[in-house]
Amino acid sequence: MYTTRLQLAWLWLLILLFPAIAQAQLNGSYIIAGKISGDKNEALAGATVQIKGTSFGALTDSSGRFEITTNAKFPFKLQIRLLGYQPQEFEVKNSNSRLQIQLLTQSLLVNEVVVSASRQQEKLMRSPVAIEKLDIKALKETPAASFYDAIGNLKGVQMTTAGLTFKVFNTRGFNVPNNFRFMQLVDGVDNQAATLGVPLGNAIGPTELDIQSVEVTPGASSALYGMNALNGMSNLITKSPFRYQGISVYQKLAFNHFDGSGPKPITETAVRYAQAFNDKLALKVNFSYMQGTDWYADSHNDFNPGSKANPSFPQLQGADNVANDAWNKYADQSTFPITDKNGKAYNVSRTGYWEKDLVGDYTVRNLKFDGALHYRFKPNLEASYTYRVGQMDGFFQRGNRIGLKNVLVQNHKVELVGQDFTLRSYVSLENTGNSYNMNPLADNLEKSFKSDKVWQADYTNALNAALNAEGTNIAEAHRAARAAADAGRWTPGTQAFDRQVAKIKSINDWDIYPTSKDSTNKSGGAALIQMSHFYHVEGTWNLRRYIHFLDVLVGADYRTYEIIPDGNNFVDFTKPLDKRSTPGGKNIWYGKVGGFVQASKTLLHDQLKLTASLRYDKSQEFDGKFNPRVAAVYTTPNQRHNFRASWQNGFRFPSLFEAYSFVNNGNVRRVGGLAFIEDGLGYFKNSFLTSSATAFTTAVNKAVNANSGLTRQQAEVQQAGVLKVANLDPIVPEQIQAFEVGYKSVLFDNRVFIDIDGYYNTYKHFIGQVEAAVPKTGNVNDLTQEVLDQMYDKQYQNRYRVWTNSKSTVQNYGFALGVTYNFLKTFTVSGNVNYNTLAQDKTKDDALIPGFNTPKWFTNVSFGNRQVLPNLGFNVVWHWQDNFYWQNLFGNGDVPAYSTVDAQVTYGLPKLHTSVKVGGSNIFNSSYFQYVGGPTIKGLYYVAITYDLPFKKK
Repeated sequence: MYTTRLQLAWLWLLILLFPAIAQAQLNGSYIIAGKISGDKNEALAGATVQIKGTSFGALTDSSGRFEITTNAKFPFKLQIRLLGYQPQEFEVKNSNSRLQIQLLTQSLLVNEVVVSASRQQEKLMRSPVAIEKLDIKALKETPAASFYDAIGNLKGVQMTTAGLTFKVFNTRGFNVPNNFRFMQLVDGVDNQAATLGVPLGNAIGPTELDIQSVEVTPGASSALYGMNALNGMSNLITKSPFRYQGISVYQKLAFNHFDGSGPKPITETAVRYAQAFNDKLALKVNFSYMQGTDWYADSHNDFNPGSKANPSFPQLQGADNVANDAWNKYADQSTFPITDKNGKAYNVSRTGYWEKDLVGDYTVRNLKFDGALHYRFKPNLEASYTYRVGQMDGFFQRGNRIGLKNVLVQNHKVELVGQDFTLRSYVSLENTGNSYNMNPLADNLEKSFKSDKVWQADYTNALNAALNAEGTNIAEAHRAARAAADAGRWTPGTQAFDRQVAKIKSINDWDIYPTSKDSTNKSGGAALIQMSHFYHVEGTWNLRRYIHFLDVLVGADYRTYEIIPDGNNFVDFTKPLDKRSTPGGKNIWYGKVGGFVQASKTLLHDQLKLTASLRYDKSQEFDGKFNPRVAAVYTTPNQRHNFRASWQNGFRFPSLFEAYSFVNNGNVRRVGGLAFIEDGLGYFKNSFLTSSATAFTTAVNKAVNANSGLTRQQAEVQQAGVLKVANLDPIVPEQIQAFEVGYKSVLFDNRVFIDIDGYYNTYKHFIGQVEAAVPKTGNVNDLTQEVLDQMYDKQYQNRYRVWTNSKSTVQNYGFALGVTYNFLKTFTVSGNVNYNTLAQDKTKDDALIPGFNTPKWFTNVSFGNRQVLPNLGFNVVWHWQDNFYWQNLFGNGDVPAYSTVDAQVTYGLPKLHTSVKVGGSNIFNSSYFQYVGGPTIKGLYYVAITYDLPFKKK
């Protein structure tokens, strides 16, 4: 399948290349050529050379040379720009001479422009809020395995690695592998998959060859960008086909898994073609394909140690824990109460299956293509159409681990950009392909062999039989009981196991389980089948032509999700309760509309810049909310020191999954927080906290085991106080009060750059999940023996994970400091240190899991020289982060501190228009993981070759 698509992509590329190259050969033009060098006479590659006021331009090659084919009339001016050097204009009067132009070194950031902080161009130094930027030069010089990984080295940014194909970014706390609070844009387009609700890494984003810059705004951005930007946002900006023309080819060969199993190859190929046919029409296409062996998630850490599950039996600890719930083993998370012939009570879990056995082949692929057609009606008015498509494999973690296989996400975007306005509309189409949920896969493997009740009875009988044997201790008896209950179980590595796994992966129903291996009844499945869409339209308009005393920007947007019920994650709620989990039915529409106005004014001879904005958003399920923001930036007269402060009150509407989900996963149903979903289920006001129900069972067992004369029912009455009523409410929007201060400065003749920011956030109605257990009959406020009996054994309960709000406030604060020092013209050392912590967390009072999941301290330090010798550069980055406690509904646990070193050396071959980059991430091959349940990551080593031939422009 991939080979066929690869061949088709190359054929499409050749078809596009032919007319473009033919167009470049037209007569009636002349060539402007020259060389760009630095103030040490070193050749400067990647400099932009453009004829002012036109689309004619070129990039310098590895030897600093450029050629522009044009028919522009003399005289005209060339504009030359390169990060790290002062911009320059050079007048050209004729085409007779070859130009020799020298650029002067300057500060890296003194004149940098950003657009994401205020949704319009402004100097980075005077941004009203914290913003980080990686430009094209920094992205090329990163030693990380890809430009996308380099984002994790920015000040304030925490990167979470779900796998080779899937990286998740976050800022300022509350990190999860499926981050609803951090927005990722690609050229202004929200890059999320509709029903999964988060960006799938860079699955359909830019390639190494097409990325121009990355801007990251840490902290709340909802005042301008609306929902899903509460913690921050990033914007990946690609190259314009007018400005960056030519054909480029990128080939990387890498190896990972230096862990005893033998190194595994990773290959990545990318091609970019861009051509401006004239000053009106331009085209670009990008193609890339990556394949490798993903990192393994195979932790044997135990969520449910015997000291907690069976405290009365020191014999059942460690390897003999009968209630073992390993991080990366599934179907072992639920325990059954088992009582032996002597009246001793135990919590026992089913054996479960390891992730590596369920996955089998960890090979992952990412195939992506994008094409864009741009048309300029005039220099300041440009229309474009962009199509992006990506197909990926990988792993995704929410409450459970998801195997992503052949996921297809597509974007169509049309855009019109003028001097004072932007109009943009796009649609995102999602198809999860052959993806599957590992927990129901393991559950159905167990249940397709033997139902829980039969397995429980077989285990009990075998346990008693073993205890009758003279000299058998408790641990031995339980081992014998498990072996007997598991006899005939599906065995990993056999053809029968593989066939059953394939069968379950293909079935789109997680609710129905067979009763035996020979059953002809419906079989439970694990397929994740979602084919949904979202539609978005937005516009911004700067009113500078009509309002002269203020800079006023207005904007509006509308978005709606169209969700096709799959019967597992999303269902048709108009169906009767017992029919909801069947696929199909009435589609779910979840939309919202919003708009904002932003005004800014400079005072005190342009030294003080004041900015205020007000946004309003209205969702179809919730009342409208106002999001105000005010900010001030003061710049000293010498323009060296910039002080800023801002405040905003932001709201976040519940995401699609938080609002509408209806997922049966391991006999625990994950439910959205909207009120109507609860009808007939009772988990809001007729439930106990699941944690208290589990503690109740353990306490009853402990009481029975300590007193042989106590019956189980008597122990239940005695321990009834352990049960805690959940008392939940329907979900409402989350609110944040965000305060931020910062300082930027360029010192010592533009050689030292300092950037520091601090924040304090207060969250109200913090959105999270609470686990609730509902008795099948009875009322939780009337603790009858019937209710107590049901709460002792989970088979007589209905269990839910409910999206709801904390009844308490959540507060966190932190700061980040970044320093860059340029010395000896081309050497750079830079670093950042980041601190984040919870100031107040009372969510334990209502059992909500906040999931701060952020190390208090993490830091990055880099040292490099882009040209330590002619055509030779290097860069080294050291990353360290502190240990922290990970907390979410997949499971809780400690994430140890770790440090890594990335390094690269790049050598240019100017005559061949080629550069060779050799490097590695985590070059000392240390072993670490970034979240509970996630993969173990080790070293990755690569060589990458880039061929970059700018076209002679016309």
